[in-house]
Amino acid sequence: MELPKNTSKYKAVVLTADKFEDMEVFFPVFRLVEQGWQVDIAAPDLKEIFGEHGYALKPDKIIGDINPDNYHLLLIPGGFPGGAPATVRKISKAQEITRSFFEKNKPVASICHGPWTLVSAGMVKGRHLTSFWHDGVPEEIKKAGGIWEDKDVVVDGNLVTSRYPMDLPVFMKEIMKMVKQVEKNY
Repeated sequence: MELPKNTSKYKAVVLTADKFEDMEVFFPVFRLVEQGWQVDIAAPDLKEIFGEHGYALKPDKIIGDINPDNYHLLLIPGGFPGGAPATVRKISKAQEITRSFFEKNKPVASICHGPWTLVSAGMVKGRHLTSFWHDGVPEEIKKAGGIWEDKDVVVDGNLVTSRYPMDLPVFMKEIMKMVKQVEKNY
């Protein structure tokens, strides 16, 4: 399935892979497209990927080809612990993209097991964030120096995190605040 596309000066990139959490990808993507943003789905390759609940998705880009300077917002969704989050966090280019967004103070949003990539990129030390509460995610965040909070959404500067799909309404509310700030500044 190919997602609807906009051609906008405002661009978001989603780093994901096979076995992603369907709602954590589609919900934010559709909302950003509705706002008029261009959203690129980046995966390890261009092969069709599948969500936990069976929805297929055709990536637009290869993670290794992403230039973070071309984007205003980074989204790292979750998925099966052995699926998309475990795959994305191991890709050195995904870590590089993540570090670039933090270094330039550009908006980063991550949900569920997605913060594993933030940990692997070395970007959680001293930051407040949340994540899925099992599978060792909070423990990894704390071990990396992050301040884990069991809340539906945590905002720390340019970073918005949430725990799981049922937090998507408050997650998106905070993302849309960042989107409006980007639109105001560019």
